[in-house]
Amino acid sequence: MWPSQDHTQSLLDAARQGDDDAINKLLEEHRKPVRRLVEMRLDRKVQQRIDVSDVVQDVLVEASGRLDKYLNDPVMAFHLWMRQIAWDRIIDTYRRHRVSAKRNMDRERPMSVMVGTDQSTVEFGVQISDPEMTPATAAAQREIATKVEAVIQQLNDQDREIILMRHYEHLSNQEIAESLQLNPPAASMRYLRALRRLRALLEETPLTESEDGAFQ
Repeated sequence: MWPSQDHTQSLLDAARQGDDDAINKLLEEHRKPVRRLVEMRLDRKVQQRIDVSDVVQDVLVEASGRLDKYLNDPVMAFHLWMRQIAWDRIIDTYRRHRVSAKRNMDRERPMSVMVGTDQSTVEFGVQISDPEMTPATAAAQREIATKVEAVIQQLNDQDREIILMRHYEHLSNQEIAESLQLNPPAASMRYLRALRRLRALLEETPLTESEDGAFQ
């Protein structure tokens, strides 16, 4: 999802030397993954009211304004730093637009999941619900992925977040640990617990095949 860390590091080194072109490339190369994150995680109803490109541009502008501080004190990997800025902007955008509609923020979630975002997402849905599924039933994979995503929304905030980070944002355990300010073993344990709870919910809501071969 994010640019190569080696390439990003080269641009960061050049940026520290005052290379404006490197700074521009650094931010521009993160535009697409930031957009994907916003599209993936910002509430669907909010996206109907705003232009996602405006949110992405706000993220890049803020990152540009804070870049000097980051270069002097890189508190985390650059792509995780960009992700944090984007996530803060997602929450702020959500709050402004949903509060204006007088929604109860305590009962709303400033995150969403794109159905079938890519093949790995579909594969996760199949793996978590039916690891023995054969290629012959591949036509039902997206239906299963959609059902799994609906069950993910039933998880508590902590469990849902780490599942989304791992399987939708494709962050490694180390990256998740860094983002959540946990040590890697603690992040791994939190993920395993979330996965067990997700499987338990799926067992309570079995995926059954209808007469036409679709999964309900």
